[in-house]
Amino acid sequence: MKLIQTAIPDVVIIEPQVFEDERGWFMESFNEKRFHAELEKLGLPIPRPFVQDNHSCSKKGVLRGLHYQLPPHAQGKLVRVIQGAVLDVAVDIRQGSATYGKHVSVELGAANHLMLWIPAGFAHGFVTLSEQAEFLYKTTNYYAPESERCLLWNDEALGIDWGLSGKPELANKDAKGLRLEDAELFP
Repeated sequence: MKLIQTAIPDVVIIEPQVFEDERGWFMESFNEKRFHAELEKLGLPIPRPFVQDNHSCSKKGVLRGLHYQLPPHAQGKLVRVIQGAVLDVAVDIRQGSATYGKHVSVELGAANHLMLWIPAGFAHGFVTLSEQAEFLYKTTNYYAPESERCLLWNDEALGIDWGLSGKPELANKDAKGLRLEDAELFP
């Protein structure tokens, strides 16, 4: 497992070791001991234990996000794609952070096996690039609807290039997301 810091150093790309031969391939998708050791090498904090796994399936052009939960239900997320491909985006919403309001985007897909660690304090979303994508993620806190918030996916202040040729397909709650300047953020 190799961890690669992004332009926002707290958000980390995880490149697993994949063993391939004529039969197919194998990879260890998560190992807590190795994950923690690699975070420590980068000087990053160890997250709370993962308590919930989620699995979604989305068709091409579906955009989910930008979601986050406020304390005391804030969530760190370890995300990956097991079928298809997505453009995954994390936005720093930690007030006072040197990278507040900035984002990173990474293409995650079944073909590249990459994962992304997004700590608490970030809004998260993705758009499906392939005909269909299956998205898996672990969270460090349980889903708490009363703490859930959503940033507007196309807020000009965020400047996210989703790589779309038209409008994405959105859930009602995502279409009603708030602009960064109006949103309730991390203290």
